[in-house]
Amino acid sequence: MSDTRSPESFTFAMGEFEATFPLDRHYAKNHMWAKRVDADSVATIATWRFGLSAYAVRLLQDVYFLDWEAEPPVELQSRQMIGSIESKKAESDLYSPLAGTLVSINEQVLGDPSLINADPYGAGWMIELSVAKEHATVLLDPIAYGEHLKGAWEVAQRTIKGQANL
Repeated sequence: MSDTRSPESFTFAMGEFEATFPLDRHYAKNHMWAKRVDADSVATIATWRFGLSAYAVRLLQDVYFLDWEAEPPVELQSRQMIGSIESKKAESDLYSPLAGTLVSINEQVLGDPSLINADPYGAGWMIELSVAKEHATVLLDPIAYGEHLKGAWEVAQRTIKGQANL
């Protein structure tokens, strides 16, 4: 398990595969990336765009179905279930990474969930949330997310090998 860095991204080794993470994002512990989409750095409320990180996409493999339970505009609590995702490897619930107002769902990705696989940091974005500044402080910077991945990867390997309770 190792990671490498460039000026634009860092790469995390997931067994024989690598996942790349842009340094211009923040990350949630539920493996969603976050990028601020408004330019007002002094505002008390900011709009953030979220999508699945390369780590989540790699574990899911071949996303083919996405369903939303929450429709904008709606207030969400952190870790509130907002929908579900199905892929070749798993069916999983999706949870809001932060408390805030769901202001937008990417209709393109809803119609073609394979965009999550093809372009997770671009066209594969999923939602936008309007978030109070204090709620966004739980997002991890890229270095902290890289550290978080080390522990998450150890758990994932045990789970994949059927040893989750060891």
